[in-house]
Amino acid sequence: MPDYFPHPASFRDPSGFVCRCGANWYRQVNTGYRDDYLHLVQSGLYGELTAKGWLLPHTEIAENYTGSPDWYKTLLPEQLSFISYPEEWSPAQLKEAALCTLAISRLSIAHGMILKDATPRNIQFPEGRPVLIDSLSFERYDPSIPWVAYRQFCESFLYPLILHRYHGLGTHRLLAAWPDGIPAGAAGKMLPFRSRRSLAVWLHVLLPARINRSPKKDGRMAAFDQNKLLRLLANLEDIIGGLEVDRPGEKGWSDYYDKTILSHAYLREKERLFSSWIGEIEFSSALDLGANDGHFTRLLAEKNVRVIAAESDWRCVQTLHRTVAKDRPVHALCVDIANPTPATGFNHRERTAFSERAASDLVTALALLHHLVLGLNIPLPMIAGYLAGLTNAWLIIEFVPLTDEKSRQLVEHKRVYPAPYDGDSFEMHFAPWFTIERRAVIPGTERTLYLLRKKPP
Repeated sequence: MPDYFPHPASFRDPSGFVCRCGANWYRQVNTGYRDDYLHLVQSGLYGELTAKGWLLPHTEIAENYTGSPDWYKTLLPEQLSFISYPEEWSPAQLKEAALCTLAISRLSIAHGMILKDATPRNIQFPEGRPVLIDSLSFERYDPSIPWVAYRQFCESFLYPLILHRYHGLGTHRLLAAWPDGIPAGAAGKMLPFRSRRSLAVWLHVLLPARINRSPKKDGRMAAFDQNKLLRLLANLEDIIGGLEVDRPGEKGWSDYYDKTILSHAYLREKERLFSSWIGEIEFSSALDLGANDGHFTRLLAEKNVRVIAAESDWRCVQTLHRTVAKDRPVHALCVDIANPTPATGFNHRERTAFSERAASDLVTALALLHHLVLGLNIPLPMIAGYLAGLTNAWLIIEFVPLTDEKSRQLVEHKRVYPAPYDGDSFEMHFAPWFTIERRAVIPGTERTLYLLRKKPP
C-alpha cells in the first residue's frame, strides 16, 4: 500500500475524502455512500453529466490505497492543473457556476437524485467553463423533503450576485469576507431600499431573513413535492440568468491600453519584444501578474501552457474570462498582488494561499512594478523576493522609471515613497535572486523590459 496524504480540506463529508498517492489525487468512496454512488452510476446520471461536461469524469480503481475499513471504492478523477476559489472569481464566473449548479440539480431530479451540497467551492473552470468536481455531492431524492442545499445556494451564489447587481463592487470581496456564504439577514441589511421593489429580493432574501429571526414553531413543514422543487429551480435560474453582472460606463482598468499616454506604438513594441522572448525560452506554466484585460495573457496562452492571469479589477477579469479563457487553458482571477488570497479554513490548511498555488515556470509583471513601489510603498527588495518565490525559472518584468508620466502621477501628491527608485537600484535588488538574460528599452519610451533567469538555490 503506497503512502497517502489526505487533502486538508476534505474531512467534513462522511461519504468520502480526497487524498494524494504518488503524483495523483484520488477520491475515496466510503461504504456509507455505496448505495448513493451505485445509483449515480447505474441511473445514467454520471454518464449524462460527464457527457455534457458538467461533472469531472473519473476512473474507478479497485485499490484501497488508504487501508481504511470504511473503503468502498477509489476514484481517479481527471487531474486538475490549478484550483481557484470563489473569492477569486469575477461576477460572471460566479453566475456561470450558479447556473451550472442549477442545471445539474434539475438533471439530477430526473434521475432520482439531488445535490446535497450547492457550494461554489465544488466548481472549477479547467477549460474556461464551470464543472462540478465532487462526485459525492449527490444523494437519492426524496420528493417530500425541501432541497437541503437551498440555503447554501442562496448564501453562496444568489446573495453575492444580487449585492453586486446593486453595488457593483464585484463578488470576490464579499465571498472573501463570508467564505461560507452571506447570511440572509446580513445580505438584506446591505441591500438598498429600492431593492424592495424586486420580487426576487422579497422571496429569497428578506423572507428567509424574517423566518430565521422568528421563533421556531413545532417543527412541522409545509407539504413539498417534486413540482415545487422544479418551480423553485426554474425561478432561481430566471433570477440569476437575468442578473446584470456588467457595469456599463464603469471602466476601471479595463481601458488602460486604450488610454495609455504612451500610445499604441508603445504597446506594439512591447508586444514584439515579449513575443520574441517567450519564443526563446521553455516553460510549461505561466503566471501573468497585473494582467489587465489579457492582452499579453493571450500571447502566453498561444503556447498551449497553463496560464494564470491575476488582476485586481473584476471588470478586466470578466473580460479576460469571456474571451481568452474560453478557448485556452487560462485561469482568470480577481487577485490583488499587494493583498493576495491567504491560506484560510481550519488550521489555515483547507484553502491554500494564492502565492503557493500560483507558482509557475514563467512569471510576467508588465507595467506593474511602479504601482507596487510608488503607489503602495512596497520596497524593491521585498518585491524581488516575492517574485522569486513565485517563479520556478523565468521572470519578464517591466521597469517604469520615475521620469515616466505614469510614475510621476503616482508620486504627484506623495511626500514619501521607497527610494532610490531607478534602473540601477532595480538591478541591484533583483541581483540576489536573478541573472539578466535580456534587457531592452522599449522604443519610443524610457521603459525597460527585462528577461530574468532565477538563480539556483
